Amino acid sequence: MDITLIIKSIMGLVAILGLLVILLVLPSRKRKKESLADTKKVNKTPQKEELKTDLSSLHAIVKNKKTSTKKLKEALDLILKHHGVVHKKLGMRPHPDFDIYMDILFTICRHPNTNKNLIIKFDKELERLNPEYKKEINDSITKGLNSRGY
Repeated sequence: MDITLIIKSIMGLVAILGLLVILLVLPSRKRKKESLADTKKVNKTPQKEELKTDLSSLHAIVKNKKTSTKKLKEALDLILKHHGVVHKKLGMRPHPDFDIYMDILFTICRHPNTNKNLIIKFDKELERLNPEYKKEINDSITKGLNSRGY
């Protein structure tokens, strides 16, 4: 083989390698600049997140097993504040909307980030707002606490 052909091939491969290295380095610099710009935008937004006050959103927060104790407390307080009063009983039967409250009671008893203070406070406030549902509330709390695997 001719020595000039080998040298030209090596020079071509070095040029291609140099081009690939340049293409690899340039986009990472752009990503760094974009990530810096994103962190500046994040720092400008307020730290306090507003929770939605509709019952389905608050119920989803309670059902999420990764919800922190603080956020769980906020969600339960908002449930009591905005949706604390249940419709009147239909004779001896509870109103169908009470099923959501039973599920919330059952869920907070089983939630990994709950504590006795959250359960007791929610129980007492719900009983105070809905005295005719006292038996059903107590049954839901009992079922929830008995279903825990402790």
